Amino acid sequence: MAGRAAQVRGAARFASRLYAEQARGAWHAYVRRAPFARLRFAPGRDDPYPIYEQIRARGPFVTTPLGNLATADHAVCEELLRSRRWGVQPEGQDPPADFDLSFLDRNPPDHTRLRRLVAPAFGPRRIAGLRAGVEKTVDALLDDAARTDRFDLVSALAAPLPIAVICDLLGIPDADTAAFSRYGAAIGSALSGIRSLGHAREVMAADAAIDRLFADLFELRRREPVDDLVSELVAAEAAGTIRPGELAPMCSLLLIAGFETTVNLVGNAVNALLDHPDQWAALVADPGLAGAAVQETLRWDPPVQRTARVSFDETEVAGTPIARGRWVNVLLGGANRDPAVFTDPATFDLARTDAGEHLAFSSGIHHCVGRPLAELEATAALQRLAERMPGLHRAGAVRRRNATLIRGPLVLPVAA
Repeated sequence: MAGRAAQVRGAARFASRLYAEQARGAWHAYVRRAPFARLRFAPGRDDPYPIYEQIRARGPFVTTPLGNLATADHAVCEELLRSRRWGVQPEGQDPPADFDLSFLDRNPPDHTRLRRLVAPAFGPRRIAGLRAGVEKTVDALLDDAARTDRFDLVSALAAPLPIAVICDLLGIPDADTAAFSRYGAAIGSALSGIRSLGHAREVMAADAAIDRLFADLFELRRREPVDDLVSELVAAEAAGTIRPGELAPMCSLLLIAGFETTVNLVGNAVNALLDHPDQWAALVADPGLAGAAVQETLRWDPPVQRTARVSFDETEVAGTPIARGRWVNVLLGGANRDPAVFTDPATFDLARTDAGEHLAFSSGIHHCVGRPLAELEATAALQRLAERMPGLHRAGAVRRRNATLIRGPLVLPVAA
C-alpha cells in the first residue's frame, strides 16, 4: 500500500507541474500573444510561418517566456549549428536520462563515437544500393492504392515506404506498419513537450513497445548474427564500442527517425503540390523534377521545424551578448523562408535555384545522418506518383499531427 500511495503522490506532482506549465504557456500564447509561445500551441501547429515572420521582424533574436532566445535568421541559425562552441547539451553535462535520444542529444566525443558506428549504413554506396528496392516498394504500394478510388496518402504510401526500408536496414522482421506509425507519431509529438497525462501514457507505451521489440531482436542477433545493422551494433556492444545502456536508445532513434522524417516529408510534399496545381502539373510533365520537389518541400515546409543549441562560452552573435549556458531555439522552418537568402521565400516553386540552402536537416556535426535515405525515398515516391497518378487530387480534408516540432499530415485523403 505504501508503494502504491507513493506512486499516486508522484503522479499527482507530475500532473500538477504539467498542467501548471501548460497554463503558463497558454497565457503567454493567447493572452500576451508572445510569438514563440504561439509556436508551441495550435497556431504553430496549423501555420507557423506567419509567426516566424513576426519573430524575424523583431531582429536576430527574441526572448522566449522562459528567458531563452529564439531566432529565425538564416545566417544566425547556420552559425549556431556549425559552431563547435555551441552544443546540444551544456558543455560537460550529460543528457537527461528520462528521454534518451542517443547521439542526437550528445556532444562530442560521445556524439562522434556513436554516430561513427552508423554513418556507413547511410553512406553514398549503401544508399545507391537501396535505390532499386525503394522503387520496387513504391510501385507495390501504388499498385495497392490504385485498387481503390480514394485512399489516404499517409497510410498507403508515406508511412509504409520508409518503415519497410528502415526495418530492412536494421533487420527487424515482420514490421507492423500501423503500430510503428503510432509509435512514431507518439514519440515525435513528445519532442514538443508532454501535453497531458494521457499523452504521457501514450508516449510511455510506445517507448516500452519499442524497447521490447529491440530486446528480443538483440537476443536473437547475439545468437544468430546476419547482415543487418542491428547485428553490427550488437557486435560493437560486445567489443565495448557501445557502452551498456546505449544500444537500445540508438536503435530506437534509428528506427523512429529513420521513418518519421520521410513520412512527413512525403506528406508535406504532396500536400504542397496539391495546393499548387501549377507545380503538380510541372512535375507531371517532367517527373525528373521530383528531386527538386523534395528540396523545395524541405525548404518551404520542413518535417522538423526547430532544434536548440546552448552556448559553451560568454559570446556575442549578431550583436547580441549571450551568456555561457544560455539556450537558443533555432527555428529551421523560419530560417528556410528568410528573404535574405531565398528569393520570394513564401512561394512554393520547383524551378527555384536557391532551395539547396535550406537547413531542414540541420547543419554542422549534427546534420541528419539519414538525409540521403530520406531524399531517396521521397524522390522515388514523388516521381512514381507523377508518372502513375497524374490526375491525383484531394478527396477530403487534411488532418495534421498534434505536434509543433514535427510537422506533417496525419491523414491526407486523395483520389487518383
